[in-house]
Amino acid sequence: MQAILIVRLGALGDIVHALPMAAALRSRFPEARLDWLVDERHLPLLELVPIVDQRVVWRSRGPSLRRRLSELSRGLRATRYDATLDAQGLIKSAVLARASGAARVIGFASNALREPLARLFYSESYQVDLSGHVIRKNLALAAAVGASSPDPEFPLTVPDTPEAALVREQAPYAVLNPGAAWPNKRWAPGRFGELARMLAARHDLRSVVTWGPDDHERANAVVDAAGGDAVLAPPTDIRALVGVLQGARLVVSGDTGPMHLAAALGTPVVALHGPTDPGRNGPWSATDVAVSHHDACRCQNRRRCRQAVPCLDDVPTGRVAEAVATRLGAEEAGS
Repeated sequence: MQAILIVRLGALGDIVHALPMAAALRSRFPEARLDWLVDERHLPLLELVPIVDQRVVWRSRGPSLRRRLSELSRGLRATRYDATLDAQGLIKSAVLARASGAARVIGFASNALREPLARLFYSESYQVDLSGHVIRKNLALAAAVGASSPDPEFPLTVPDTPEAALVREQAPYAVLNPGAAWPNKRWAPGRFGELARMLAARHDLRSVVTWGPDDHERANAVVDAAGGDAVLAPPTDIRALVGVLQGARLVVSGDTGPMHLAAALGTPVVALHGPTDPGRNGPWSATDVAVSHHDACRCQNRRRCRQAVPCLDDVPTGRVAEAVATRLGAEEAGS
């Protein structure tokens, strides 16, 4: 195998979940060219993955779709990939995988695809165990070309940034991440604020509240509810966020990209799950803790809750505080 292309366009957490697949491929084919096709919005994360040789950018905006696809296909076909692996399972990603001109275009079987018609664009498809974690599902795709890995690895470089250095002055600190793209993955700011007070009183941890472009107001509400036991993180891009997460004593977050990044970095995590199954999407480490309301959730795998108040808000602060004590206790026992 001389040249391999991974197709995983986004989103942030899904790219993190595909990193072990890339690590397995690199371990099995150390001399091969390993490229990754990614949406331009998530290129900064892949720039922190040292085992990737070339990051091929899919422009989600710009000229006509036909022109963008034609330009991309010409560039990819020049490399002559032996295999392209579509870890996304959408018609869009499958079309792009096919456009690579690879000798083998590999994807999941129809029952494992978010859009089953994507199967039409593969030359090979593989059945995978759908009961386990999505990381295992991705690793099964790597195994289709002879790359296996019993222990997932997350190859990430942690850059030094002024923003991360500023936050590290708060050490020891916990990161509270109240935002999420899905509204029903967000725990109430008041509960996060209450948790920040508990973290200060019980664990002597100051909380740093991270936020993205659409989360500033929500993050400020957490700080206000914390009564002086939390501070707002500075504006962070993905490079700075990685440093902030790695330096934390603990990260508490819903099922969203920063949580998966923290878990990949080995930072202790308490994850809050409502509409998504922690067995599939939760933190990977056996020592991390998932507080799950999934079984009782009426909006499983839906972006928006059917209730006026998201069911995740039914999770009491005390239950999350207990999970924090369990996770920090496991960390201290292992140190």
